[in-house]
Parts: sequence; C-alpha cells; structure tokens
Amino acid sequence: MTISTAPAGTRKHPRRPALDHSTAMRLARDEYARVADAVVGLSPDQWTLPTDCPDWDVRAMVAHICGMAAMAATPWETNRQMNAAKKIVARSGIEGIDALTGLQVSERADRTTEQLTAELRSIGPRAAGGRRRIPAFIRNRRLPEEQSMEGMSEWWSIGFLTDVVLTRDPWMHRVDLSRATGTDMVLTAEHDGVLIDDVVREWAGRHGQPYRLRLTGPAGGTWSEGDGGPELELDAVEFCRILSGRAPESSFTREGLLRTFVPF
Repeated sequence: MTISTAPAGTRKHPRRPALDHSTAMRLARDEYARVADAVVGLSPDQWTLPTDCPDWDVRAMVAHICGMAAMAATPWETNRQMNAAKKIVARSGIEGIDALTGLQVSERADRTTEQLTAELRSIGPRAAGGRRRIPAFIRNRRLPEEQSMEGMSEWWSIGFLTDVVLTRDPWMHRVDLSRATGTDMVLTAEHDGVLIDDVVREWAGRHGQPYRLRLTGPAGGTWSEGDGGPELELDAVEFCRILSGRAPESSFTREGLLRTFVPF
C-alpha cells in the first residue's frame, strides 16, 4: 500500500510551509533565544571543539549562526551577503551555500568569543522580526534557484525558506553544539515538539509509504500512516539528525524510509 505523497517542489508549484506563519514565527523567536542561551557560559576550550560539521569547530559554527541570523534581519543584509557569495562562486566554482556560509564565518574571524556571544544575543530578535515582517505575497513567491539536497533538487517558496528552514538550521546547530560540548540540550514539547512534528509530517509526505513511528524524549510522540509499513522507534533528536544526513552512510539508521532526507 502507498499513501499519497507530497511531491517535490516544482518550478510551477514550489514547496510551501505547512506551519501557519504565526506558529512559525513563534518557533523562530524562541529558537534564536535558545541557541543564544546554549552559547552563554562556554569555556575557552569548548569554543575550539570539533562539531558534526567537519569544517567547523564550535566557534565557526556560532559565527555561521550569527551570520545567517544577520542575513534574515534586513533585506539589505540579505542582498549584501547573497551578492558577495555569488562573487565567491564565480571565482572558485564552489556551491552557493558553501560560499554563503563560508563568508559568514570568515567575516567574523577576528571577533572574540565574547563578541560572538553578544552578537548572537542581539541579532536573534532582529532576525525573528525581519522574518515576521515579510508579507505573504513575498513568502508565496518562488526562490530564484532550485535547492539541492543530498543529490536531489527541488523548488521552494520564499516562505518555506524563511518560515521553516531558517528555524530548523539554528535548531540543528543547537543539537551540534550540545553534542560537541557535552552540554544538555533544552527540549520541550511546546517548542521542539512542534518543530519535530513538522519535520515528521514533511518526511512522511516525502516518502509516501505506510509507517509507524515512535520518537522518544521530551519532544517525541507517535505518528502513523497506512497499514503494513515498518515500525520505527528512535530518539526524537537522533531521528532529525538522521534526516539531516548527519548519520554515517554505513549506519543501519540510513536504511529504508530513513534514507528520505528533510532540509535543515
């Protein structure tokens, strides 16, 4: 049995957010605050620890989070960063997202960890406000370029990026920071549970197969669709890490429906 599948976003019908704008902006506001809280109090040694993103230590990852939030804060900064990244792509031929994130890190190379901590605390509310103020007629437009994810390309609406992906990104990096530094990650049903529920529903729509899923932990829950599908039980955060592509290719967790990726 196959259930109905949410098709990959096309040029004519780009992928749109499932969350309503108000809920999405609440998640954005709270996630910026939580990732800022996660950075406060890190020791000098913790700032140099490696993360699950191979090219970044904790310091570089925080610099990226700051840069991405700054980009979301104002249209001017969005255009500045995008134009600078395009020049890097033209010179080097690297992927656009790598040029953009590399720019965000390099522009903060001379900042102290105290300055990065302060920037993250101050830029979060501005980023949330900038995203909240994007009008619906802009959010409904298609992004100018296809988005690549684990070797597959699809079209997104601007709203899918600004309402959904730009919150999943700092959330997943908060996971990365927790794992790198050995600190506990704050998880609640009211925040993380809503975000993870949206991830599960998108994942289910992408694979379109029957399944039964139980995710454990404070942000977990149970989901199912159809009959006769696999029964999966995982930690809720680990489930999201797998869908983001962070599990090793050789891991058994990358089998079956868990090979269906979701953008973070």
